[in-house]
Amino acid sequence: MEVEQASLELTVGPVAHGGWCVARHEGRVVFVRHALPGERVVAAVTEETSRFLRADAVEILEPSPDRVVPPCPYAGPGRCGGCDWQHATLEAQRALKAEVVAEQLRRLAGIDRKVVVEEVPGAPDGLGWRTRVQLAVRPDGAPGFRKHRSHDIQPVDACLIAHPEVEAVGAELREWPGAAGVEVIASAGGDRAVVVKPRPRRTVPVPDLDAPTSILLDQGKGRTVPRHGSGVLRERVGDREFRVSGSGFWQVHPGAAETLLDAVLTFAAPEPGEWALDLYCGVGLFAAGLAEAVGPEGAVFGLESDAAAVRDARANLRDLPQARVERGRVEEALDRFQIERADVVVVDPPRAGLGREVVDRVASLEAPRIVYVSCDPATLARDLAWLDERGYGLTDLRAFDAFPMTHHVECVALLAKKAV
Repeated sequence: MEVEQASLELTVGPVAHGGWCVARHEGRVVFVRHALPGERVVAAVTEETSRFLRADAVEILEPSPDRVVPPCPYAGPGRCGGCDWQHATLEAQRALKAEVVAEQLRRLAGIDRKVVVEEVPGAPDGLGWRTRVQLAVRPDGAPGFRKHRSHDIQPVDACLIAHPEVEAVGAELREWPGAAGVEVIASAGGDRAVVVKPRPRRTVPVPDLDAPTSILLDQGKGRTVPRHGSGVLRERVGDREFRVSGSGFWQVHPGAAETLLDAVLTFAAPEPGEWALDLYCGVGLFAAGLAEAVGPEGAVFGLESDAAAVRDARANLRDLPQARVERGRVEEALDRFQIERADVVVVDPPRAGLGREVVDRVASLEAPRIVYVSCDPATLARDLAWLDERGYGLTDLRAFDAFPMTHHVECVALLAKKAV
């Protein structure tokens, strides 16, 4: 429940998952934002439950040596909720994320492992990396970003973590009457798009923008239709081009797709002639790399539930006849297509992770190697514990800072079948 803001003087303890640090007040846990471990702060309570408090550090009495002035004027208590760690150096941010991943592995999976979060090339200062930016729109048409754990919108005139080609559109400087949200996309292939989500029974007059861009209309459930220009964006990884329809999934950091593909292929170690599965395959990034590695003698089977992504994947893999992509949910499609074995399995589930049912089904394939790509260390650790029960142990793990200034971190884990 919301509470009237009371102020507490706190000594801040360790980092917690989600961009918080943990403190205690009169025996109760307090999750504090805008603080760093070891600091002494004055914190304003923003939420109270029967078990804990949430609070924002509004005054820093004893700062950490890792503290810096946030580069963005909209970062801080009561402002934009998009970034979590602008008040820390990049080195400190990565150390904090590494602590979170290690703590989740230890607490949820019983795995004691040192974690290092690696830089992703393309954003050396942690700014200007986000190639897909979603703006919320107020009823008066003003765009901005939601405040943390709030429906309130903070209008902005620029976003410092947005890619320069996103900012070139100037969407934040326009009014969008009738819109509920606006997504701005800049692809590595040089395409720009603005996806407009209208409010119910409203028409959105699209303003003149500062750079040429396609305009797409969001029809809900992931469906978009072109209103002006093409509905397809081109992304490039190495020598291969990928098409992505509308606001379909693609890594938002310009260096993330290639970095993750390299990590996946290193862990998967696919050999010519092998049979590989790519589950939650999206538009076919990992499937393409796997198919090139297994060659014409091998085969790759991709599964994806989103119809537009399946169409894109089939187009992206059309020069690789050893790769096949089908639509379906992993829970039922492996049985429907009678998939009983694999030499290597790659899984890249959404933030909710695999879940017990999919863990059991994937383990039943008895692949010597499973590569798990995760954007949430908590669900990753939970699933690793279940995979361990099914005979798969964690043998290697890499973590990547694909979302600088935020609490998010991308992990790639290698699991191997344990000797009986």
